[in-house]
Amino acid sequence: MTLNLDQVTKKFGQFVAVDHLSLVIPEKEMFGFLGANGAGKTTTFRMILGIMDATEGDITWNGKKIDYSTSPFIGYLPEERGLYPKLKVRDQLIYLARLRGMDKNEALKELNYWLARFNVPEYIDKRVEELSKGNQQKIQFIASVLHKPQLLILDEPFSGLDPVNVETLKSAVTDLRDNGATIVFSSHRMEHVEELCENLCIMHHGKPVVHGSLREIKKSFGKKNVTIHADFDLMFLQDIPGVLKTKKTAQGMHLQISSEDTAQTILNQINGKGFVRKFELEEPSLNDIFIEKVGASYE
Repeated sequence: MTLNLDQVTKKFGQFVAVDHLSLVIPEKEMFGFLGANGAGKTTTFRMILGIMDATEGDITWNGKKIDYSTSPFIGYLPEERGLYPKLKVRDQLIYLARLRGMDKNEALKELNYWLARFNVPEYIDKRVEELSKGNQQKIQFIASVLHKPQLLILDEPFSGLDPVNVETLKSAVTDLRDNGATIVFSSHRMEHVEELCENLCIMHHGKPVVHGSLREIKKSFGKKNVTIHADFDLMFLQDIPGVLKTKKTAQGMHLQISSEDTAQTILNQINGKGFVRKFELEEPSLNDIFIEKVGASYE
């Protein structure tokens, strides 16, 4: 059940929203789409779902085009949430599940399961407009997974949620993946993608600027981060060859360096100068990579 995008392009008049995008998204995996607003993420999702036709290129899932016949196997959480405010949760979600070919009793059973999981069983007979924004989002999420899709597309699923609900939703998404669903989600929150995804694509102006496995992307970036907490002035470290960026913090300093050898040099330099509470060498964060890659392609 691999999702394939081959040289997919979408133009609106002269404007190119997605520019020759080719991706292979493996089954039973969580794949992250990153990009600033306007990078082409939502347009790509709409083309995958067949809501919008590609100007050029092909999109196939399991070797076939996505159309009405595949809709029972696909779930979609749009960024612009779209539930009927006056309808009760039960009526609305069972109706949507039946559109996907699900039996009414089975849909009700699943709905009860999800409402209990999200600690809101009492919402079943409430109208959507009576719920808070965060709880409306939970209901919208349930609508996208109720029919047990094999391919789930989530557009900014965590936006607008408080930290507790973010964790609740993350654990639900992880369970769906562990049960065999392929999940593609977009976010501008790097830490969510970093935590959940093995593979990702960073989009910029409709093109992929970084694409591949998170591990390989970090490895090929080359640069590392060093955090030092010390009781003496560390400003002299900015003059060491291999130190690319420095940022003073309340406890000490945060450095971006070119290699592990530079970290050894820094350690030798601070040795014996005073008390060091922390010296930590870390992989570059996805945020570092995003800023560098997207920033670089502005120039």
